[in-house]
Amino acid sequence: MSRCELSGKGPVVKNLVSHSNIKTKSVAQPNVQRKRIFSKTLNQMVRLYMATSTIRDMEHTGGFDQYILNQNDGTLSKRALDIKLRIRRKMNKAKKA
Repeated sequence: MSRCELSGKGPVVKNLVSHSNIKTKSVAQPNVQRKRIFSKTLNQMVRLYMATSTIRDMEHTGGFDQYILNQNDGTLSKRALDIKLRIRRKMNKAKKA
């Protein structure tokens, strides 16, 4: 069962409805890829499992750092939360200096 670590997208159960209105259960899996993304704040590559739709949203938002800082903590995985905290700490250090 694949799940996006940033957006929380996972498998969805849906019905395939035939012409005679017979409903058959099926599972739609999200297109989850293992990607290496560069974090400008951390100045390093980060490896996460993410849906392709999340990658498009990230590009639209303005990059990885901006996207992960705007996400709710409830939707992020433990690894993504750790990265988010590291980004926040680094940004706070830069503000204080």
